[in-house]
Amino acid sequence: MKILVPVDGSTFSRTAVDFVASRSTLVGSNPDVEVLNVQLAIPVRATRVVGRDVVDSYYTDEAEKALKPARTRLQKAGLAPVVRYTVGNPATEISAAAARSKADLIVMGSHGRSALKGLLVGSVTNAVLAQTRTPILLLRAREKPPADSLKLGIAIDGSQFGREAVRFVLRHRDLFGAKPNITLIHVVADFAGALMPDMAGIALPAYSEEDIRAMQKRAFDAALGPVRKLFAKVGLATDEVCLAGNAGDEIAAFAKKKKLDLVVMGSHGYGAFKAAVMGSVATRVAATSDVPLLLVRHA
Repeated sequence: MKILVPVDGSTFSRTAVDFVASRSTLVGSNPDVEVLNVQLAIPVRATRVVGRDVVDSYYTDEAEKALKPARTRLQKAGLAPVVRYTVGNPATEISAAAARSKADLIVMGSHGRSALKGLLVGSVTNAVLAQTRTPILLLRAREKPPADSLKLGIAIDGSQFGREAVRFVLRHRDLFGAKPNITLIHVVADFAGALMPDMAGIALPAYSEEDIRAMQKRAFDAALGPVRKLFAKVGLATDEVCLAGNAGDEIAAFAKKKKLDLVVMGSHGYGAFKAAVMGSVATRVAATSDVPLLLVRHA
């Protein structure tokens, strides 16, 4: 597995490094890990005044402040990371590095948690999401990384995006530990509020409780059917949960209640306009939950 870890020396990037270093099953499979620091370019006028050598030395010194702790932490865990820095726009450089190395995953720490003005997951992270199709794991700052075997929730909506998320998990099982606890999550429509007028014009329930349960079960089985086959093929057991209501809110609430280590979602979003980068459901989960979120785009 090829993993790109951008670092800037902050608590949030240290969280990303610690997460990778804590994956003992992954470490045992000898993954390729690249640690990248991006330095903002010093204005040309300032460079002319102080000289190129001075500026280059400044870049090197500043980058090393972020890279050295990451390199030490990963080496201590038994990894041999490629460590480097570049100069430019952080989001552009991170996206280009992921494309160049054909990374399987970008692991990033993120401090944002507000959908206001597109600041959902922090400006750099949001910009990376808008520029790359490489799967991205968004981590919140936490006291310590989770155990090697994760409590994992995979959101399944019956689409190709959800199935792509499952395929990613199955291709890169080492990332989730030797014995991950996997729950497949599907959110069905809540028909309880559907009303229809009777002959007297009085609003009555359109469906009986039995009708609603039957429709929800059909929707649940239709969404999970193809995914069940994928897990059965590799002999990996899963739990299943059917929720009802707003998908983003229900997934976030379930993740918090069950203390999941990670939520995996397929996403069709591919543009920063109005924070639609991740798609509405993923955006809602990120905005209302502190649980780490792994977003997988459909190829």
